[in-house]
Amino acid sequence: MTFRKQALATGFVLFSFMLPLEATAANFSQLFVFGDSLSDTGNFFDVSSGQFPPASLGYFNRRFSNGPIWIDYLAQDLGVSTPTPVLDLANGSPANGINYALGGATTGTVNSIDPRLFGLQQEIGSFSNSLIQNNQTADPNALYIVWAGANDYLASETPVTTPDLPVANIAGAVNALAGVGAKNIMVVNLPDLGITPRANGIDPLFPVPAPPPGTPDRLNRLTEAHNALLSTTLSNLSSSLKGQNVNLISLDVNSLLEDVTDPARSPLINTTDTCLLNPLCTNPDEFLFWDGLHPTTAGHRLIGQLAFESVQTDGSPTVPEPASILGILAIGALGAGTMAKRNLSKRKTQTACSTTLVNRL
Repeated sequence: MTFRKQALATGFVLFSFMLPLEATAANFSQLFVFGDSLSDTGNFFDVSSGQFPPASLGYFNRRFSNGPIWIDYLAQDLGVSTPTPVLDLANGSPANGINYALGGATTGTVNSIDPRLFGLQQEIGSFSNSLIQNNQTADPNALYIVWAGANDYLASETPVTTPDLPVANIAGAVNALAGVGAKNIMVVNLPDLGITPRANGIDPLFPVPAPPPGTPDRLNRLTEAHNALLSTTLSNLSSSLKGQNVNLISLDVNSLLEDVTDPARSPLINTTDTCLLNPLCTNPDEFLFWDGLHPTTAGHRLIGQLAFESVQTDGSPTVPEPASILGILAIGALGAGTMAKRNLSKRKTQTACSTTLVNRL
């Protein structure tokens, strides 16, 4: 780990002592999720008319992985239901929260997969406007999750080259959620994007064009700059939102993935290749990556467990000690295969509510 990354990890630890000590894991009533394919539990599958992610290639239940994703695991650990994809909504608000995350979403208004679709700002706007129009406020006992930014830097046509705008967009999303009454907001940083198989020219779904030379190092530098600015921004937001009793929870996925990709520490046998369409992948739970960008369900289990640990006592962000990291890895390796066998809730009928959302976005 470089000096700057050590400093960043230290910053997340120090930041944990600056946040209000109000939320506890047992108090969360439901989850509301905003972001991209790393948190999408069915929205992109719906807008693509079931074409992607394709179940025929082993993608699980409309998710960008081979099994449950970190949102599923976190919900299970918290004792709440997996939030309903927004495009599955029936009339009225469900009792188990809503997932607005959409594959391809950037932190802005652009979708990197399909320009007709939307980004994080529309996700937040749709949620906020629905409350305002109905003269309602956000559930103060729910946990609100924001994880976006990867697509800003990975976009093939116009990738972002500095973190200023993505981090500002994330800050705007947090302020908007706080403005409608959200009290517990988890913000996730980025893992090193240069470690992804796609950045290293390994992606069975998108074999061409090959990434330009130096892509992994460039993406890792951008990730480092993004996370450093995000840490400072969240610290400032924590102070400015203190009067509203908003509890910001910072989740340091970057440090977790650094440990997972260390061969001397990781129980995962392969942390560089994809399992998808790989004849050497006979046990997906031994692989970190399912496809060129997304973790296997084993990888997602690690993230879900870290998220759960971060809200166990006071809702503050934590960077686990090495022994804790290894404990998380062991739990993930054992638990991922078991939960993947469980059936999640069946799709609900898409209604006029979802049609209105797609048309307006």
